[in-house]
Amino acid sequence: MTTELNLTTSPGPDGGVVLTACGEIDMSNAETFADALIQAVAGAAGARLIVDITAVQYLDSAGLAALFAQADHIELRTGPLLAPLLEISGLTDLTTVHRV
Repeated sequence: MTTELNLTTSPGPDGGVVLTACGEIDMSNAETFADALIQAVAGAAGARLIVDITAVQYLDSAGLAALFAQADHIELRTGPLLAPLLEISGLTDLTTVHRV
């Protein structure tokens, strides 16, 4: 069974792109998330890509792996729930993380 995850891409306020994830990211849907990240990076064409995970309630190692794979091309927007996980995993050392 696939865990519910909604992904939307929209223009960012500075001409970049925002990929917004809502739900849970786990091994059942991490491939879908990784594919969306790849497409968003390609669609951003060098512009800033923000991955907004403020509405993600759960992120497992498969989801983290997808973020690590694109760390050079993304910035993250997160809330207080996932901020400690991103820091402990070391992702904050590889990309910009905006806490909201």
